[in-house]
Amino acid sequence: MPIKTRTLTDHAARIARAMAHLAAHPDRTPSLEELAEIAAFSPWHFHRAYRSLMGETPAETLARIRLSRAAAALIKSDAPMARIAAAAGYRSTAAFTRAFRDALGLPPGAYRARAAIGTHIPEEETMQDIIIVETPAMHLAALPHRGSFDAMGAVFDRLGAWAAARGLITESTRFIGIYPDDPHSVPEAELRSQAALTVPPGTPLDPGMEVVELPALRCARLRYQGPYAELEAVYDRLYGEWLPQSGEEPGGFPVFEEYLNDCRSLPPAEWLTDILLPLKPR
Repeated sequence: MPIKTRTLTDHAARIARAMAHLAAHPDRTPSLEELAEIAAFSPWHFHRAYRSLMGETPAETLARIRLSRAAAALIKSDAPMARIAAAAGYRSTAAFTRAFRDALGLPPGAYRARAAIGTHIPEEETMQDIIIVETPAMHLAALPHRGSFDAMGAVFDRLGAWAAARGLITESTRFIGIYPDDPHSVPEAELRSQAALTVPPGTPLDPGMEVVELPALRCARLRYQGPYAELEAVYDRLYGEWLPQSGEEPGGFPVFEEYLNDCRSLPPAEWLTDILLPLKPR
């Protein structure tokens, strides 16, 4: 491996340690010195190295993690707005509202109200968007995760840092999330998932990563536009309404998602996700 590439992959592994620390302790605001020590950088160079690789500062990463968790809390709980704001690291509801609106496109009260009456895509339009497709076989590098699906953003951050340092992300790279468990029936701490992306066969993986061979599949595809925190309601429609009426039977592979655009460069209202439900062959 050339020295430049070896240095970049080493930096990515060290930055990933700092990212994992942020994701594991979202309620804390670590000092620059603490994160630099975790990543084995000097404090004078850590911030630049992190921003160059991740495209954002550690503070922006932490804010993104907290706002994502706040979005999930607004949908899945009736916790007071002030408590959610405090958990997201904001001293006032007004400051939280401004940050949330800037990140997700509408204030938290409106976001919660919209979720209470269902996803913002009209039901009839959502159902019409479900089509049968043939997906190709894919060779994936995956990072497994155990716990809340709401934490998958940080897992994809780590995977993306690993892949970017090795020059593995191209225009043809596909980003896949695999979800074997139902959050309605499995305790949150035990939920299994995998953050994955396509890589050439034979690509060396780091410890803790897994190869996933996704076979060619016949799938029901629902294309959803909007924040990831609202996907659970879309799943309920897919399984609870479309599947029983379709005459189809689920196949032998877990449901998976493909993320079609960059969630960092676009507002959540524009995020595109394909939900792919494997079906038995006809």
